Amino acid sequence: MASLSTNSTFLNKNVVSLSDLSPLYKFPTQNPRRRFSKKIVSVITQPSSRMPATTGSVKSWMTTTEKLLAKNSEKLHVVPGENLWVNVDVLMTHDISGPGAIGVFKREFGENAKVWDREKVVVIPDHYIFTADERANRNVDTLRDFCNGQNIKYFYDIKDLGNFQANPDYKGVCHIALAQEGHCRPGEVLVGTDSHTCTAGAFGQFASGIGNTDAGFVLGTGKILLKVPPTIRFVLDGEIPNYILAKDLILQVIGEISVAGATYKTMEFVGTAVESLTMEERMTLCNMVIEAGGKNGVIPADKTTYDYLKDKTTVHYEPVYGDGKARFFAEYHFDISKLEPLVAKPHSPDNRALARECKDVEIDRVYIGSCTGGKTEDFMAAAKVFLASGKKVKVPTFLVPATQKVWMDLYTLPVPESGGKTCSQIFEDAGCDTPASPSCGACMGGPRDTHARLNEPQVCVSTTNRNFPGRMGHKEGQIYLASPYTAAASALTGHVTDPQEFLQ
Repeated sequence: MASLSTNSTFLNKNVVSLSDLSPLYKFPTQNPRRRFSKKIVSVITQPSSRMPATTGSVKSWMTTTEKLLAKNSEKLHVVPGENLWVNVDVLMTHDISGPGAIGVFKREFGENAKVWDREKVVVIPDHYIFTADERANRNVDTLRDFCNGQNIKYFYDIKDLGNFQANPDYKGVCHIALAQEGHCRPGEVLVGTDSHTCTAGAFGQFASGIGNTDAGFVLGTGKILLKVPPTIRFVLDGEIPNYILAKDLILQVIGEISVAGATYKTMEFVGTAVESLTMEERMTLCNMVIEAGGKNGVIPADKTTYDYLKDKTTVHYEPVYGDGKARFFAEYHFDISKLEPLVAKPHSPDNRALARECKDVEIDRVYIGSCTGGKTEDFMAAAKVFLASGKKVKVPTFLVPATQKVWMDLYTLPVPESGGKTCSQIFEDAGCDTPASPSCGACMGGPRDTHARLNEPQVCVSTTNRNFPGRMGHKEGQIYLASPYTAAASALTGHVTDPQEFLQ
């Protein structure tokens, strides 16, 4: 048994596993004798102890990820550490990594080779788009030439770099576009040349980032060699306070286990708090498992998942659920009802602190955007804080919608309890910067002319996912990762601020 921190409460000597699940999955009721700790987090860890494989009637129980990989490797049973040739359902690449993957594919399979399935390759330029940088633009040209030559069905091109609205095919940030365009489906295997591909695990599928060499091989064969990861299970229970968002949940988890705490492991999220999350919030939760070293994140599909997909895809999919007696590498329990708004201080996503503990940190700007914090619901959350305050921001506040659909939502969807105002109207009233063209923007720095890039050593509160030195541009910039609530509250005060000041 691993030792527990002094701030943790030992709950149960047994690792509680998922029950057998129907397609309309409902989380099982936990041990009725368990009581929530008064602490923010209650943790139990236990090394994996699996049923021995035998010939006969003894069942070998598997977790959700193990079942997903068994299904796509055409095996009845797999175990952590086993190497498998896995059939890929979707391969995604973008303008940064795509040219490298294409180069590997042509080198290994031939200049005139065809991809294994033109309808299973999704190509999304999104990172360095609205820039005059010639090399960045050349990368998009490389994608276009390849997709036209291969007749790739799902190439979300951008031709007029000066006006994204003139590009009907252009979408924006790959991870959000994948979901909005129906490429994320329960029971499937999705890989992409971007570490935050794990976002798609919110749909009950295996989703993981891969390198260019692997992607080149997938382009030619539709297969990838994967080692089955052990699973760490995170049980998030309790009613989520009205000032807490999924960004706070994942910052709490990463702060608890560290940026190396889930190295090459599955992070599976269950519990009443997870069940109550919308799909966009679940995507935020899975998006940052890579910041803990995770191979993939996964949330079992349920009615929320199916409702989201109703108008997104007509492709048949088969959900996969872990066995009720599956064993886990470790298990953590969190009482979310006790959680307060968090930030990750420079320069690591696990440098966790309460937002109110950082109230003396003066900031120079706020950035709301990225695959982590640039979805429609993220902007709705920020607008809620601005609306509640009725004040103007004290620092430049940059808004970068993740996709073209999100950009449209900012100008068309009324914010609840606003009297019919849209996000764009509320942002304008608050003195924010005009919402920019949808892209990854300054999340990864990019060319110097990238919108909202940190070109000076400033302090920024950001809804993005990483705060390493140089991540948003300047190597001496200081980035505080936060939820859209906390980011908006901080914009109003000019220092890191707990949003409870505006939301109570």
